[in-house]
Amino acid sequence: MRVFVIAGEPSGDKLGGALMAGLRQLCPEVEFDGIGGTLMTAQGLESRFPMSELSVMGIAEVLPKYRALKARIRETAEAVVTQKPDLLITIDSPDFSFRVARQVKAVSDIRTVHYVAPTVWAWRPKRAEKIAKYIDHLLALFPFEPPFFTKHGMACDFVGHPVAVEPQASPEESRAFREAHGIGDGPVLLVLPGSREGEVRRLGAVFGAAIEPVLTEHPSLRVVVPAAAPVADTVADMVKTWPTVPIVLDPRGVDLAQAGLEKRAAFRAADVALAASGTVSLELAAARTPMVIAYRMHWLSYAIIRRMALVDTVTLVNLVSDTREVHEFLGPKCKAESIGSALIQTMGCPDSQIEAMNVTMARLGEGGEAPGLRAARAVLSRL
Repeated sequence: MRVFVIAGEPSGDKLGGALMAGLRQLCPEVEFDGIGGTLMTAQGLESRFPMSELSVMGIAEVLPKYRALKARIRETAEAVVTQKPDLLITIDSPDFSFRVARQVKAVSDIRTVHYVAPTVWAWRPKRAEKIAKYIDHLLALFPFEPPFFTKHGMACDFVGHPVAVEPQASPEESRAFREAHGIGDGPVLLVLPGSREGEVRRLGAVFGAAIEPVLTEHPSLRVVVPAAAPVADTVADMVKTWPTVPIVLDPRGVDLAQAGLEKRAAFRAADVALAASGTVSLELAAARTPMVIAYRMHWLSYAIIRRMALVDTVTLVNLVSDTREVHEFLGPKCKAESIGSALIQTMGCPDSQIEAMNVTMARLGEGGEAPGLRAARAVLSRL
């Protein structure tokens, strides 16, 4: 079986790597082609071009790169049609993925699968009917999603969220992390500014300023910043202006397994986290690390998205648990003073948020079969 698989950002690479491993387990003779990152290349993919070219978010941010992205869409669709795989699997990155799938479907009958159902329950609900014209099968991360798509004739399977079954650091590993970095028993603030260059630059100053009131309240506070490899240099420059010298975890040049272990230990060791909006909120929930979510984007992107939104929160823990326990500060509300106050409040009273995390993880399949394998079964069962 030949599969053309496409991911456009680190979270998609993670999903793609797990799905590819599942397909290889169930169908050992499978062959892969397409675009992906390090986790997908570890499963045998030779990416046609660097995945980082597709890691662009926001309407205003995409515009300067529109012509280059359009050329990559055409190039990728032509490669799929030429290779004639048994399956085209696109993973997240809908602006890129759906355009490729539409062009492929226009000239072929290649079966199309998209992993991560678009959030039609949050905004742009008409997308479900629209994508049914060129997507045959959807793999959903959340249990409430399938009915939004099956009513339009698409197959849609809930396969669970990978974060619910990922390994977590033990208390011993957490203590070892604290000892290795000379933290001792003092409070730890984890700061996660994102994995894209643009968002790290936009959030760096406000995150640094938000730390100041927390330091005043907790003078022995240590700050830990796990940096994503593509933005590690940017993170290193960003923290130079912060009011404290943080511990920056740079995964470059470190064994992949060791880097993952240190990151998990940092999550477990933290008393609270300040994170950019995104799937990292689920990683923190899996580690039961209380959090505050913040995000700043171009004003035009924010204005358009806010007008189209159907929900009052973007934080996944809030959505899945059907609570609003996680404080979030988006767009013009992303201000250091408000974020700092929320961090202090969350550190002082984390119990209700931890309960929301427990509910979230149970609903996402904590303790069950790995979603990558479940996704592979779903794909093969509908061939």
